[in-house]
Amino acid sequence: MKRTNIKYLLTCLIILISLFLWTSCLPPTIDTSPLPSIADVVAKIKPSVVAINTELVTYDIFNRPYTQEGAGSGWIIDEDGLIVTNNHVVEGATTITVTLADGTTLPVDMSRVFTDPLTDLAVLEINATNLSPADIGDSSDEVRVGDWVVAIGNPLGLGISAKEGIISRLGVSITVSGQTLYDLIETSAAINPGNSGGPLVNMKGEVIGITSAKIAMVGVEGMGYALSTNMAIPIINELINTGHVVRPWLGVVLHPTYDKGALITYVDSDSPADKAGLEPDDVIISLNGQEISTAQGLIQAIHSCQVGQRVEITFLRDEATNITYATLTESSPP
Repeated sequence: MKRTNIKYLLTCLIILISLFLWTSCLPPTIDTSPLPSIADVVAKIKPSVVAINTELVTYDIFNRPYTQEGAGSGWIIDEDGLIVTNNHVVEGATTITVTLADGTTLPVDMSRVFTDPLTDLAVLEINATNLSPADIGDSSDEVRVGDWVVAIGNPLGLGISAKEGIISRLGVSITVSGQTLYDLIETSAAINPGNSGGPLVNMKGEVIGITSAKIAMVGVEGMGYALSTNMAIPIINELINTGHVVRPWLGVVLHPTYDKGALITYVDSDSPADKAGLEPDDVIISLNGQEISTAQGLIQAIHSCQVGQRVEITFLRDEATNITYATLTESSPP
């Protein structure tokens, strides 16, 4: 082989090696494939979304009764008429109607309304079959900040519509009307009155959240919140199966804003707390070794225990630290 050919081949080889080394040092490529069509996502989930309208009796400043109307959203979880929504959508309602995607409006059997105010969840039942239940997705392992989502519901009671956005934060806790909600998904998708109870879906059209709240302040935009399905589904299943959520119960009423522990204001007679010797004005500062700094913290710690579990309680009485033990029992049905 001629020397010039060898030099040419060596030059080509050096160039190829250099290109390989250069490209191997580049950052990983970003997937630039187009997003799935939001229209396709909406088309998949829309048959499972319902509009909810409520009526409740309230009173004016002269104590005269009048009927107040409300609107919200929900989604079908079972083909035989089970609807998921928020507790605050149906709380106090005297009548509830559900409008399906095909325009059919059906009354809700008020004896078949099951709610859990603590998690702001509710399950309703209508007399219908062969409905289109929504697919439920994983709201933890497969969900990332920045993922696209669609909130679909009945904003302002004007009918079903969709708003797109991204996931802004995960595992958020916020306090709404004195009640703390946990494991929320924050989204930039527009949330308006009437959206409550509707689904937040991923680009597969799977429900990953239940739209529940928004921060409504001057200058604040794009801060809506949905209950994650991973938190909500076990609660929903309990509501379907038993009509209420079974939780461990201590039997105390707590001061809502005391910030040096959980201040007891009332002890139920013959409750676990009563049998443990707890009294009003005691301040619980630890449960099973877990520091307690607020009433909400104690409630959350109790709910993480099991019915029948014996727990160690550290409390303050007249500035003296004391320890007692209580065996948690089952909470009563609402």
